[in-house]
Amino acid sequence: MKAFPITVARWFRPYDKVNFAGDLNAGITVGVMLIPQGMAYALIAGLPPIYGLYAAFIPLIVYALLGTSGQLAVGPAAMVSLLVAASVGQMAEPGSNAYLEIAILLSFLVGIIQLVLGLLRFGFVTNFLSHPVLSGFTSAAAIMIGMAQLKHLFGIPIPGDGTIFETGYYAVQNVMSVHPLTLGIGIGGILVIWGAKRISPRVPGSIVAVALATVLVYWAGLDELGVAIVGTVPAGLPSPSLSFLSFENARDLFPTALAIALVGFLESIAIAKSFASKNGSTIDPSAELVALGLANVFGSFFRSFPAAGGFARSAVNQQSGAKTGLASLMSAFVVVLTLLFFTPLFTFLPKALLASIVLVAVISLIDVKEVKYLWRVNRTDLALLVITFASTLILGVEEGIFTGLVLSLLSFVNQASRPHMAVLGKLPNQLVFRNVDRFPEAEIIPGVLLFRVDASLFFGNVDVVREAIESAIEGSDDTRVLVLDLYPVNRIDSTALNSLSKLHDWLDLRHISLFLSGVKGPIRDVFSKAGLTDKLGADHFFDHLDAACQSAKRVRDAYLERDTK
Repeated sequence: MKAFPITVARWFRPYDKVNFAGDLNAGITVGVMLIPQGMAYALIAGLPPIYGLYAAFIPLIVYALLGTSGQLAVGPAAMVSLLVAASVGQMAEPGSNAYLEIAILLSFLVGIIQLVLGLLRFGFVTNFLSHPVLSGFTSAAAIMIGMAQLKHLFGIPIPGDGTIFETGYYAVQNVMSVHPLTLGIGIGGILVIWGAKRISPRVPGSIVAVALATVLVYWAGLDELGVAIVGTVPAGLPSPSLSFLSFENARDLFPTALAIALVGFLESIAIAKSFASKNGSTIDPSAELVALGLANVFGSFFRSFPAAGGFARSAVNQQSGAKTGLASLMSAFVVVLTLLFFTPLFTFLPKALLASIVLVAVISLIDVKEVKYLWRVNRTDLALLVITFASTLILGVEEGIFTGLVLSLLSFVNQASRPHMAVLGKLPNQLVFRNVDRFPEAEIIPGVLLFRVDASLFFGNVDVVREAIESAIEGSDDTRVLVLDLYPVNRIDSTALNSLSKLHDWLDLRHISLFLSGVKGPIRDVFSKAGLTDKLGADHFFDHLDAACQSAKRVRDAYLERDTK
């Protein structure tokens, strides 16, 4: 039952007027923000603007009831929308009924994948997509999203199936064909939204820009002068339907659905955790998967394309005082009112203004600071970021995210297979042992090799560890006792146990004793079950390095005494 954390009951423990005021203010603010943003993100996905409002309706309500974050605002998301356009565009003509049905089916599949992963408590799987890889993918996706908006910003037809390089080349070639009024509206929208942000994050800059641009187009008749507008927006709530279900299309969409499920969840959980840490609350990743999964499944029944948490909306939610999921219900109510009564107001909304909303949103996703940070701190992680970034731009968004996932796994395996190890020495006049490479003053005990392994032992790294130990012993002629500090070891598998047993045999042939220090209880239990405790001898296990060293000295002295006779 933990996978279904109905949060409504928690809203009222405790819940007072202050909480309600915060939820009300945040709900209205984010709801107003969702309207133009949802319509803009629908354009990214290759869908009519009204579908952005559908995606900001049911998914938001379902997540509010099931999610564990009171601040996460679920709805259309830029990267998810780009993934929708990239995959569905290969299966159907944008704007066609087939395109709409496939996009909705994609939402259903994403929801099913997230739901199954959540019920299986697989929230941890996203940990294998490292932050540098996610940053590289996000930055590349932001550029691709921005390039896709050039046709709306410039008012010129640009082929939608080319790479960003082809799009950029085409735009430069046709720069003289740019529609001045359209470009002016787009640039004006960017300036208004940025200006509103400078004044206060709570100022709904996108709504102000939408209102000004719509009034201007209507009053001046700019649509008759070539400015592209949204046109008639259907009024009313979407009717429930399952007409989108198709096994054949589902099979073809599965790889993309998996990518969107992971990317959408990663983006959502990162946002939810960041606000949870600020508010002193907790987030359950698997429960979040269930909540997002059901949000997408039920959303698909009401014509929604895939939804996820959005950083900008969630930040406004937090800053406006959101305390519980009631804020999201308020936002959904604002969207419902718009669908029922206010869609005619968006007829003269210029598409260039929606493009400006998208551009402002995605510019912040290009993470230059991460590149500078990794250049100083970790060049390997920087390489992961750059490769993911390049593969996303060159190969495509789906290929980019899966390349990043494979790179993350390879990086993890490489790091796990090469654990940090150290030869230890005793600091003068202290019962402290340190790495002799870092502490030159640490004294090596003659005839005793102190060796520490800073990782759990498993089939992937135990051979490397054993080779390092044997190399250290072969490099010394007087080693009589090997003391292994296993305190950092939290887990050990059967392959590692077998390798330790062989190491003991290898040492025994050379008349070298093996002592183990700091072995934790669970590891001792495994040693006992495997018969290693009896093989090594219970008296060869020590709680502390100092005790192991004292005993090792006695054994060493016994060896020396025997050798002198």
